[in-house]
Parts: sequence; C-alpha cells; structure tokens
Amino acid sequence: MKTITTTDALAAFCAEAARQPYVTVDTEFLRERTFYSKLCLVQLAMPGTSDDEAVLVDPIEGDLDLEPLYALFRDPGVVKVFHAARQDLEIFQTAAGVIPQPLFDTQVAAMVCGYGEQVGYETLVRRIAKAEVDKSSRFTDWSRRPLTDAQKRYALADVTHLRQVYEVLSERLKSTGRGAWVQEEMAILSDPATYHTEPEEAWLRVKTRNTSPRFLAAVRELARFRESYAQSRDVPRSRIYKDDALVELASTRPTSEAELGRSRLLLREARRGEIAEGILSALKAAAELPAEAMPKLPRARSDQPQVNPALADLLRVLLKARAEAENVAPKLIASSADLDSIAAGGRDVAALTGWRLKVFGTEALKLCEGTVGLAVKGTSVVTVDLAE
Repeated sequence: MKTITTTDALAAFCAEAARQPYVTVDTEFLRERTFYSKLCLVQLAMPGTSDDEAVLVDPIEGDLDLEPLYALFRDPGVVKVFHAARQDLEIFQTAAGVIPQPLFDTQVAAMVCGYGEQVGYETLVRRIAKAEVDKSSRFTDWSRRPLTDAQKRYALADVTHLRQVYEVLSERLKSTGRGAWVQEEMAILSDPATYHTEPEEAWLRVKTRNTSPRFLAAVRELARFRESYAQSRDVPRSRIYKDDALVELASTRPTSEAELGRSRLLLREARRGEIAEGILSALKAAAELPAEAMPKLPRARSDQPQVNPALADLLRVLLKARAEAENVAPKLIASSADLDSIAAGGRDVAALTGWRLKVFGTEALKLCEGTVGLAVKGTSVVTVDLAE
C-alpha cells in the first residue's frame, strides 16, 4: 500500500496517470466540525488488475502541494472516475476552484444502466466485480495519524474495484447509446454553482408550511445571516442554530436578548454575543421590509393547491412504466416535485428537457393535454392515443 507524502512523488504518479485513458478517484474527509469539508486523504488508481497501480495521497501527514493532482484533473485526455462524486467535487472546487474534466460518475451511470436509484458502491462492486468491500472503517476519524492498515485497505478498495465497475458501465453505455445521457448529468456536477449556496438563497432550503410574506421575510433574513456567518467562520450551520430554531424565531420574532432567551429551541451559545446580535438584526431588517420587497415561495411550493392530484398520480404511473421499459431509475428521470409541478401546469422542469423529454416528457405532456391515456397491456402499462 503506497502512500504519497511529497509533491515530487505525487507529480511522478500523476505524470504516469496522464498517459492512461482514465484514473479512478475517491476522498476521505471530515465535516462534522466545519462548514467546508476537511480533506484527509485522496485515493487514486490507474487501469490494471492489482493494487500496484493505486496510491493514497496524504495531505495531512505529508508536506505536499496538490497542484500535480489538479493538473491531472484539468487534463482533457484522462477521464476522472468517481462514485457519487458530488461531495468529492465540492472539496476540490472549494479548495482550488478545480472540477475534474472529463468526469464520469458511476452512480449516475448505474442509474442509467438499470441498477436502481442511487445505488451504493458496495452493491455495484458485488454485482459487477463479484467482490466484497469491507466497510468497517467507514466511520473512523480520517484526520488522525497514523492511519491503520485496515483504514488504508478500506480507502484503496474505493478506487481499485471502481476500475472494473467503470469499465463495465462504460461499455454498457456504448452498447446502448446512452453515453450522452450520463454526460448531461455530468454537466450539472461540473458546474461550480452546484457547490455554492449564496446567502440570499439559503432560505429556500428551509422547510416550512407557513407562506405568510412577513414570516418568509424573517426566514430569509435569518437564513442569510446564518449562511454568511457559517461560511465566514467555517463552522456548520447547525452550530449556529438549526432549522427548527430558525422557524421558531421567524414565528416569535423576538426584539431583544431577553426575549431571545425565552426561545425553546435556540442553542445557549446563540442567545448572546455575535450570533444573538445577528439574529436580532436579521429580524429587524425583515420587520422593516416594505410589502413589495417581501419574498414569495417558488410556484412549486407556494401554489401547491393548484396541483391536480389525480393527474399527478397518473404521471407517477407513467413514470414507473417508462422507467421499467427503458430500464432506468425513475428518480433519475423525474423527481416527485417535477411531477407535481407538471401536474400544476409547470413546464420549466428538468424532466421536460434533454434525454428525459424523449424518454418520458413528451408522453407526460400528451397525458396532461388529454391526447393520450394509460392502459394495461399484458403486464405492462402503455399509452394509448385519444386524439381521435
């Protein structure tokens, strides 16, 4: 098990990897105590059948610059293969403004190839590589040194088996002509905006049933302050106040530290000092907003009564039928929110664009327009033309 702890060693490995068609990548990180993930380990493997082509890159124990790795990530001639890449990519985008290109996510590819929704790495390894992955080290503290042999074996397994998984899925995509489907999904993962939440938009992630403009204004200002504070100090949002406390504050709207101290859900540390001042300032700003400046929920959330429940149910049946016919995970085609939006008349949804339009969207629109219906044919659900 080779561990790289110097820039020269990393550069030598990356130079060799640059001559390969692909390299598999994974990371180990911690995020429990910070807003941004702390990179603890990078695992890399080149094509091959043994562990000799795989290495661990240790940014904690070693004195190294990751620039050779970032150069490899920018190399257009080498495919960078991840499984469930989003959190890994966020680390590199945040640390260096780098997103590996070209990119291949085996979880997305597996969904396109009919392995189910958000299939886990262990499942793919078992089904494709016919191997078992020891996950006993999954919840260890990756920031502690030295790493144990068990940790190293666990980490390497995440990239060594990934080679065979990638090769099998890649060939299947070529044979089915669905490589472009995966590339559409990679465009989302490759967008830097995917990994950054603007403080002004943080309120949209807070779940609430109250749609009162004044209440939503308080939610927006409280979420804005929390996001800015968390990012600037690199601490988790929950260390400032959790969503349930935020919603409570937006409902009660305290105007002083004394009133703030009566909150049932607010952490003790947030009842005084900078956080308390930020909360009170946010609530004051929300209270002073003119009516025309108050926020409104997007249509999918604020106009939910406009959803035709029967039509939404029919769309769910159609989605399941089309997903089974195409052997694609339904969730990859359309989310439940997409279906509700379509049933409410919305047309600016992902399910009605790109490859999804061909697989599902066109028939979904015809169903909404009443030009097709659903019927049972044998063991399958099919659409029937009602235009006549």
